[in-house]
Amino acid sequence: MRVLVTGGAGFIGSHVVDALLACGHRVAVIDDLSTGSERNLASALASGLDPDAVHRMDVTCPRARQVVLHFQPDALVLLAAQMSVKVSMRDPLLDATANVLGMVNMLEAARAARTRKVVFASSGGTIYGQVAESAIPIAEDAAKEPTSFYGLTKYMGTRYLRLYQDEYGLDSVALALGNVYGPRQSPDGEAGVVAIFSRLLLCGQDCIVNGDGMITRDYVYVSDVVDGFIRALDRGSGLINLGSGVETSVLEVYRTVASHVGTDQEAMYGPELPGETRRVCLDVTKARRDLGWAPRMSFPDGVKLVVDWLRGGAMR
Repeated sequence: MRVLVTGGAGFIGSHVVDALLACGHRVAVIDDLSTGSERNLASALASGLDPDAVHRMDVTCPRARQVVLHFQPDALVLLAAQMSVKVSMRDPLLDATANVLGMVNMLEAARAARTRKVVFASSGGTIYGQVAESAIPIAEDAAKEPTSFYGLTKYMGTRYLRLYQDEYGLDSVALALGNVYGPRQSPDGEAGVVAIFSRLLLCGQDCIVNGDGMITRDYVYVSDVVDGFIRALDRGSGLINLGSGVETSVLEVYRTVASHVGTDQEAMYGPELPGETRRVCLDVTKARRDLGWAPRMSFPDGVKLVVDWLRGGAMR
């Protein structure tokens, strides 16, 4: 299969590229390297990714559409995005440009290239918004009331896919991801608390827990998420949650990281962030049924792998 991955030099995208190559697929990548890194593609290039199939460009530009038309992918994996809630609240226009206009540009290219399937990275942590206690774990049919511009654009992406499928027959899956963590996640960005806490504690620096530390998220390890993307290439349709089905508070994240780092350093506390959803825990029944997918990595084991990765030289 010919598969084009946008955001393919990013944290999740580069792992998806590795897995696609391991499955024998022919792969192309579009990434502007604003948050991704060429280092993330080192193993892919060593495994046969054609350097000429790696295109450094923004998904909103006309040239990106030409890349899709030239490659003629059977499947298009959409991972390029502005991915920070905090950034979206500071700059809604930037968020909408990357997450809405970029997506529509790619969908138009996929339609012209007669692409068979689109797999889109939505957000299980933000598209649903604040949900009632009775709605947790959150299923795909829950109300969508995003409380951040990032969540709003990720929800709009699911609606675009639905309309493209209804109007043009473009098959698609929107994977509503929990909080993905694992090796290659940047510890220097504004998203990715496991990597951020790990780096800070390994360096002996203070970690800031925003609010009371009891905000919860559904943390899912990157290899489990990649498995979902690979399965979605020829299975499933519509919105599908990918998560662990377990709620973990920010304080629990901090304590787990601190335990693996081997420190008794206390967390610092800061103000609660605007646009933050209070609780997230995803119902993954549909993923089990439609994709044959289930999470395998436990949170403590996954955190250990992140800490070991950073200790092994990723911070240099």
